[in-house]
Amino acid sequence: MTNADLRAKRETVVRTHFESEAAQEFDVTLSTFDHPRYEVVATNSVYDGADEVMKYYTMTRTAFPDQRHDNVRLHHTDDAVIAEFDLLGTHRGELMGIPPTGKTFRCPVVAIFFFEGEKIVIERIYFDTMTIMSQLGVAASPVSG
Repeated sequence: MTNADLRAKRETVVRTHFESEAAQEFDVTLSTFDHPRYEVVATNSVYDGADEVMKYYTMTRTAFPDQRHDNVRLHHTDDAVIAEFDLLGTHRGELMGIPPTGKTFRCPVVAIFFFEGEKIVIERIYFDTMTIMSQLGVAASPVSG
């Protein structure tokens, strides 16, 4: 397989991952991994293995049942696909002890999908929790300077 072929295959895998997550077809999402693993840097959380990743999906989709991605832009490296996107959702359920506010959020996110061959081995996610919490009305807005 050429580098261009591998790049195209990985891009298809990442797009399938995004689309199936938004559709809550988590069996499809899990199939994009060799071994499911999320590392959420903002919350210092790791979800390793299919059972833990499903708990993560349940937790986030209970809080934000309409969670989705917008403005997805993909960038390629030798062993990863880097995705920049906006994460959106409406706070309809409890999140880590925070009762639902009914408010929406939009937060810029960077996710790095590390690959071995044609399968994802880690999705590492970077975002600013204050951006989300302030839009939900559960934290003070950051001071602008």
